[in-house]
Order: sequence, then structure tokens, then C-alpha cells
Amino acid sequence: MGTVQRHIRVKALRVRDTTFVWGERTYVMGIINVTPDSFSGDGLIRGHTDWVDAAVAQGLRFVQEGADILDVGGESTRPGATPIPVEEEIRRVIPVIRRLREVTEVPISIDTYKADVAAAALDAGADIINDVWALRADPEMASLAARRGVPVILMHNRSRPQNALVEQRLGGRYVGITYEELVTDIKRELLESVALAHRAGIPDEHIILDPGIGFGKTVEQNLELIARLDEIVALGYPVLVGPSRKSFIGYTLNVPPDQRVEGTAAAVAICIDRGADIIRVHDVGYMVRVARMTDAIVRRPADARRSA
Repeated sequence: MGTVQRHIRVKALRVRDTTFVWGERTYVMGIINVTPDSFSGDGLIRGHTDWVDAAVAQGLRFVQEGADILDVGGESTRPGATPIPVEEEIRRVIPVIRRLREVTEVPISIDTYKADVAAAALDAGADIINDVWALRADPEMASLAARRGVPVILMHNRSRPQNALVEQRLGGRYVGITYEELVTDIKRELLESVALAHRAGIPDEHIILDPGIGFGKTVEQNLELIARLDEIVALGYPVLVGPSRKSFIGYTLNVPPDQRVEGTAAAVAICIDRGADIIRVHDVGYMVRVARMTDAIVRRPADARRSA
């Protein structure tokens, strides 16, 4: 597959009517932020009085544009964001998930690190748990995923409020984050979360890794992580990446969140070349085309590459 040599522990994952065949193509996850304060400016609560209708309409548009997964989140994870109570997070996401489940069979993931929110979301029709703290924030999350038999996305995260620096135009970024060796440390900590999953009874076929671009990493560390993503892929699990509109793009190009589509496209293409299986994005239509074009270049059959 392209320039990346990999051994995938599990070849496929079935979720509702979708079979994810890892390595065959890049899958696209569309972000639905049911928040008033998303870093990317797309928080649906702030801009709409009827935010449930707006979120459902956005989800359906994403499906039409080619999204393979809809990721619903109710709490901002931008640098410097204030956590919200479980009850408020449930109030935001459950009506959206319930309505989406009525109108589409596309898999839905719940973006939360709280087991109570995840349980309510699964009851409402969600299929996947997307945990930005990789089972480390809530001791009940791993057992919940195991009992329900659902896939989990385990994201690497070293975010600390004291390391968040927020600028009005470009948004938040992390500074002063130190690693002994960036990718080695990320791999070790991801595998620690995999071990937590295994101890709870979550099988390999239900584990997806996310190296956590933008979470507790400086601008330079994010750039290095993308360049070395193939080292994360080499762990043998499907890999999701979320570079979309992130501050490392803004600070590299000196542009605010609403002008980061080209930077996102470049990051997405490199991530796919390095072996990413899922891209998590805001601009679904654009990034579906970027993924398909990049796939056409890097996922050609070996015999086609030799004859070119």
C-alpha cells in the first residue's frame, strides 16, 4: 500500500451496513460539533436556535458528500476549553443522535470520554465510542465498550490546561510539551490504552488508534507526528487521524480556522500516504475528493505500480 509496509491485525470491521476493509481505501468521518464554542467555528448551538435540526441537516449533507461515519460531540476539546457536566453533554448530543439514527444507517460515533454519556449515546443509536482520553479518564469506559460490544477509538492525549496558549486570531495551541522521544512515547502510551482495552475484554477487531494530532503537542510536534505517522500504523491497528482545521495548520500558514482547507488537504494527503485508514474532518466534500485522489495514487495495486 503506497510507501507504507504494514501488518494489519484485523482485516475488516462490520458496523451496521458498513464493512470497513482496512487498507482498501480511506474512510471519512464527518465532525458534528453540538457545542457553542468549537475551535473551528462550526459549533452548532451558537449559530442556530434549532440546533438539533441544524445538526441533522449537516449530518445528512455529510452522508451525501461521502462520509462513512458521523462523529457527534457535545463538549469542546479545544485548548483552554472548560469541561461541562455530564447532564449538559447528554442534553446536547442525545437528541441529535436519536434523530440521525432515524434517517440514516451510516455508523455514528459518540465523541466523549465519559462513560455515562457514551452509554446514553449507544442507547440512542450510536455505534462507536470515540474517546479522546483512550479509556484513561473514566474507569467505567472500557467495561462499557466491552459489554456493549462496540468499537472504540483510542486517542493519545497529553493536553494540560497550563500548557494551552490562546490567541484571538489563530486560536489555541499547546506550548512547552516535552517528550523523551515523540513517536516512541506516543506508541507506548497508546499500547498502554490497548492493554486497558484487552483487560476489559475488548477484542483487537474493536480497537482503532488515533495519535492525537493537536492534543498536548506543539506545532512542530504535530508536523513531525504526521511525517512519521507510518510508525503508528506499524503497530498493526487501524489508524484514525484528525488534522482538520487544527491550530498547527493555522500557525504554520498564519490563517484563522475558516481559511485552513488547503492546509487540511495537505495534511490529509500526507496522512493517507503514511497509512491512515480514517480521516476525521469538518469539510467533508472537499476531503472526500482529497482522499479519493490520494488513494488513487498511493493505494494502486503492486502490479499497476510496477507497470507504470
